[in-house]
Amino acid sequence: MSYESVILILFVISSIVAIFARKVNLPYTVALLAVGLFLGTLHILNPPHLTQELLYDIFLPPLIYEAGIHLRFNDIKRDFWVIATLVIPGVILSTIATAAVLIFASTEFEHFSIINWSIGILFGAAVAATDPVAVLAIFKKLGAPRRLRILIESESLLNDGTAIVVFIIALQLLQGSIHSFQEAFVNFFYIVGFGLAIGVIIGLVIAVSMKHIDDAMIAITLTTVAAYTSFLIAQKIGVSGVMSTVAAGLVSGERGLSKVNFPSIRISTENFWEFIVFAMNSLIFLLMGFEIDIKMLLLIWPIVLLAYIAVLIARSVIVLLTWILYYPTKYKFPLKWSFVLTWGGLRGALSMVLALSIPESFAFRELIITMVFGVVLLSILIQGLTIAPILKLFNIISPVSSVKTYELLKTQIALLQDSLDEIEYMQKRRMLSEKSAQIIKEEFSKELKSLIGELDTIQLDKEALVNEEILKAKRRIIMEQKANLLDMYHKGAISLDVYKKLSSELDNRLFELENIGI
Repeated sequence: MSYESVILILFVISSIVAIFARKVNLPYTVALLAVGLFLGTLHILNPPHLTQELLYDIFLPPLIYEAGIHLRFNDIKRDFWVIATLVIPGVILSTIATAAVLIFASTEFEHFSIINWSIGILFGAAVAATDPVAVLAIFKKLGAPRRLRILIESESLLNDGTAIVVFIIALQLLQGSIHSFQEAFVNFFYIVGFGLAIGVIIGLVIAVSMKHIDDAMIAITLTTVAAYTSFLIAQKIGVSGVMSTVAAGLVSGERGLSKVNFPSIRISTENFWEFIVFAMNSLIFLLMGFEIDIKMLLLIWPIVLLAYIAVLIARSVIVLLTWILYYPTKYKFPLKWSFVLTWGGLRGALSMVLALSIPESFAFRELIITMVFGVVLLSILIQGLTIAPILKLFNIISPVSSVKTYELLKTQIALLQDSLDEIEYMQKRRMLSEKSAQIIKEEFSKELKSLIGELDTIQLDKEALVNEEILKAKRRIIMEQKANLLDMYHKGAISLDVYKKLSSELDNRLFELENIGI
């Protein structure tokens, strides 16, 4: 069977899995991986292998770019130092800590003695990047705090690039291409810095271009060009393609897509990228299932389990140190968020592609690949399936999720009632025959009855409803104050110093509202 036919079959499978996962309330990526594992054991399909070239050239650019265009500078700026700590020193320390825990634990078991610093460092670098696709979907569904979602999403987006650079430098150190840690330090900032610079330039060019267009197809084409061009140019000149694409996505999203003249263009472009992400994630997680060798994993399951525990310990230490560091500052976050940040740091496709990129001449390459694949599998299945109960256990999700459902149903009911009133009006004006009006009324009335019945079943927390209304009102008032303040400055009624001071105070009040955790 040709690869084209296999890809078509995989898309059909992913659609069925998506429908099933939604019905049984199962994280989509977990279901895809499980189905991929099952199909892989049957050997009824021969899909393309999940190689470094396939992921780098096809999958990674759009996935990274799409995440970038939805983040805003203000969100990142608000928690910049927390995110930066997790992304740069956090990834580096996580790599070393994972290796150290793995080596320390392996010395206690004689049959694990083959694990040395070379294996530990490469393994630690490969699993340093997080990929919380399933977690973020659950967060949005259950109504987790927006700030917590932004922390996890921003960290995941940016630490992909850092993890790749750390992995490359670790490999060069082990191979002797780099001879000192000082040289490795310089290389790190060269690869990251120039990667970001290329992405910013491409993002600005795309943003300027998008201000002068009035066609959704051109906007989609420009954003697609930005995603792949930023990645490929950076890779060609030997700097970070991931960092370049991150920067291109952030800049073109903030300066371009969010400021297009026609809302329909923005909606069409965002819908296109939502589909691309769905398609790419579907293929990646299914192909990951095919790649994992269950027999090999079962043979070395103690090492895989040990490696997984080492990753969790290292992650928890880094997150806890970050919490301690920022606790006395305005950037502090609740201690219970630390556990969620740890447990929500799933490993995914990037870890697998880094493992696959290890040269075949490297000793113990197959062992590292199997360990990484095993950790990714355990991470997605264990953490992906338990993150929702953990959120509820720590009372991080609030009853606001039911409030939002209540609000949605009320709005739908109001719209249907307005529609029934409009039908009555049309019938009285002889714009609609009595028979036609009756048919439409019956259809709308049936839907209305169903929604009212659903509304009556909601166990609504009145205190949560009041809290949500108060928070919305406060946010709206502060945003109005910011708009009025800016207008006063533009009219020359206040000085720049006064504007900056009051604007900063309003931003802090918004920050405090987000930090409430509702």
